[in-house]
Amino acid sequence: MQNNEAIDKSRTARLKARISVEQKTVLQRAAALSGRTLSEFVVASAQDAASRVIQEHVTIRLSRSEQIAFGSALLKPPAANARLRQAAAAYRKQTGL
Repeated sequence: MQNNEAIDKSRTARLKARISVEQKTVLQRAAALSGRTLSEFVVASAQDAASRVIQEHVTIRLSRSEQIAFGSALLKPPAANARLRQAAAAYRKQTGL
């Protein structure tokens, strides 16, 4: 864990939240059990939850059959059709490549 002085110097934003007395009691108990202050516990928990949500949205999950189809398409792609050839030509013209 980083020392508190280094953590305090990097904090410049503030977060406010209204919660019920019951929610605060639960959070305080969990913070105490984990050996953290309420603020440390809430910030760490929110950071963990945010990281999980972001990871769920940036990770592509495929079924086994989808994995096989994806791999096959990469290893043996279908021939380019006229529309794709036109798009490639337009891209090359626009970018000068």
